[in-house]
Amino acid sequence: MFPGHLISKSDSIDWSSRSLHLTVHRGTKFSCRFTLQEIQQRWYALLYDSAVSRVAVQAMRNLHPELIASVQARTLYSKAEEDLLGTIKSTSQPTLEVFQELLEANAHTFYSARTAKALLAHWQLMKQYHLLPDQTVQSLPRGEHVLNFSDAEEMINDTELIEQKDELVDAELIAADRRNKREIKVLENELNRWQVLVDSVTGVNPPDFDNQTLAILRGRLVRYLMRSREITVGRSTKDHNVDVDLTLEGPAWKVSRRQGTIRLRNNGDFFLSSEGKRPIFVDSRPILAGNKMKLNNNSVIEIAGLRFIFLINQELISVIRQEVVKLNLKP
Repeated sequence: MFPGHLISKSDSIDWSSRSLHLTVHRGTKFSCRFTLQEIQQRWYALLYDSAVSRVAVQAMRNLHPELIASVQARTLYSKAEEDLLGTIKSTSQPTLEVFQELLEANAHTFYSARTAKALLAHWQLMKQYHLLPDQTVQSLPRGEHVLNFSDAEEMINDTELIEQKDELVDAELIAADRRNKREIKVLENELNRWQVLVDSVTGVNPPDFDNQTLAILRGRLVRYLMRSREITVGRSTKDHNVDVDLTLEGPAWKVSRRQGTIRLRNNGDFFLSSEGKRPIFVDSRPILAGNKMKLNNNSVIEIAGLRFIFLINQELISVIRQEVVKLNLKP
């Protein structure tokens, strides 16, 4: 039997249930097509179950009024409701009072939860999507080619796309280009004097010497190749350059900008002159500023905590010494 207390607790339940069924029928996608009558029969079948009925009634009683109003406000609009909204022209600027009058004059058609504000929002949505009766949507021309993006791109004349020149930006670019060319020229001039090679982490290193390398200052990370008879050692800055920049090896903030000079004498001996504030250690012996010390093959040079091994190209130095001896023997 249909529980009598359920009817007494709901106003106009027949109209409300029918509205609910219409909403479910229009807005829910089922696994197969159901008619409105089949959905109503299924709902009544569940409602006649005493256990389901008790749970449903209790759940409805516990719903907050604001939640009920929120659910009812989202009820789908019927065809009759949208026809009434369509009586307001799309070219007009209706106010809330207009929709309030429409709601009051057609209370039997509009769902009970509708408000003037809700009607205005739905009318604006219909206007946006050109669903009002007085709105028309232009159809695509038949038999004519529809222009796509590629066609439009081909029609663009590149010569007409002229960028506005900025004199300040152009001046900065020209100045930067000059600075870069100047730095490249300086590096090209210094390339023949010295070279820095980074050792491979795999331990496979290229040959240490060639016919242009007089000696090598080998660090933990890099190798400095000495290819002239005199090179300066120190720390390069924006306004000061040295042949051997020790900052490539590690923290070198204690290193002077010009820490020392390595020279090759005519007799084939190498000497290291100390010119910085802190002493240079060669094989654990300090060299104070203004002094110098001879460098031997495999000498250990320590500068502000950075250690290097000085390797001499014995074959090339031997050739140099032989040439010196020949010149001294000539009458």
